[in-house]
Amino acid sequence: MRRLIEADLVEWMRADHRKPLLVRGARQVGKTHSLEKLGRDHFEHALVVDFEKHARAHQVFSGDLDARGLIQQLEVVMDCRIEAGKTLLLLDEIQACPRAITALRYFYEDYPELHVVAAGSLLEFALGGISFPVGRVQLLEMHPMTLVEFLWALERERAAEIALSPPESMPEAMHRELLAAVREYCFVGGMPECVALYAEHRSLKRCFDLQDTLIATIRADFPKYAGRSDPGCLDAVLESIPRRVGQQIKYTRLAEAYSGPTIKKAFDLLQRARIVHKVRASSASGLPLGFGVSSRRFKALFLDVGLWQRLSGLRSHELAAGDLLEIYQGALAEQYVGQEMRVSQGADLHYWTRESRGSQAEVDYLAVIDGRIHGVEVKSGSAGRLRSLHCLLEENPGVAGGLVLSSRPYERLPEQKLTFLPLYRAFSATSDS
Repeated sequence: MRRLIEADLVEWMRADHRKPLLVRGARQVGKTHSLEKLGRDHFEHALVVDFEKHARAHQVFSGDLDARGLIQQLEVVMDCRIEAGKTLLLLDEIQACPRAITALRYFYEDYPELHVVAAGSLLEFALGGISFPVGRVQLLEMHPMTLVEFLWALERERAAEIALSPPESMPEAMHRELLAAVREYCFVGGMPECVALYAEHRSLKRCFDLQDTLIATIRADFPKYAGRSDPGCLDAVLESIPRRVGQQIKYTRLAEAYSGPTIKKAFDLLQRARIVHKVRASSASGLPLGFGVSSRRFKALFLDVGLWQRLSGLRSHELAAGDLLEIYQGALAEQYVGQEMRVSQGADLHYWTRESRGSQAEVDYLAVIDGRIHGVEVKSGSAGRLRSLHCLLEENPGVAGGLVLSSRPYERLPEQKLTFLPLYRAFSATSDS
């Protein structure tokens, strides 16, 4: 399946001063598939060393980490020639062999002409006792598939082209068709296996069953956090987060049977595993958005909108009939937009909030576009009801404008510094060039 990350992979491959590339992300988001595709499309051959399958490969990295010596041993163990410029060396599931992570430094220093890529999940749990090669490895984050990638997989090229293009007015029928595609995407989500299954069979029932299996896989990883958190608390937090998307998080409300410190530890572990993502509060007073952020004020996003709706307990008829902007008091639409923005912004997400006695204001997200801050609201309603967004613009002259993502057609209100955009433009409208 076609992925947006492919352009970044080709750029890395062609760079003159190239470092080994480490692609990170939650399990099952498509890391291995995209790297194998890079090998097929641009190299004579790719050697995949899967550290969860190839036990003998661990022995190669157990001794001296001289890069050329490692290559000679891998050629024997894997029965394959490895040639710079012709071979892509893919070290898959690298978290299972921490010494291989350390070895990336020596591939950079001693054999830079060889294309070396690595993929891993749960990496933080593998780094406890080793030295990470900071400055000698290029990091790239991979996320679930976006709406555009979903449309590509369904061979709806024209719809994807419109979703990626600059905003403009369009016929009502086209607008409604693309809004329907957003709804369809929120059923299926962006986990590649789910998208592939749906593209082949167009069966939501099969897709829901697979989503349940993927959620079980997430839970099956909990023993790998052994000694770090209470498994029961991890499960309670996993169940609770989807119901609290869009709300400021208070740890004690995530799992009432556990103490605050225990819940915080569970939340942090799920964050490190890329299952949940913190959206931190920002003053929006300048760049970077993360400067001066309070660690105590944050919201949360879940890994994937499809898994989100399964854990939330939504029924098919609720998704089919309800306005996306009203389901779970807008949480579904906020999860969807946040998921798109995690890719479009290429950085941690932030929101704006102001709390004072008798007056509270909050804007769902902040986006940096062409070096300028924009407020992003996910809601229905007219410009006159966007009180928090107007408040952000009035109190922060440096904020360039507000983007309102809803089911409404495209419309600009320059006198109010507002632009209304349909939900299917969440990615393109917030992309930071």
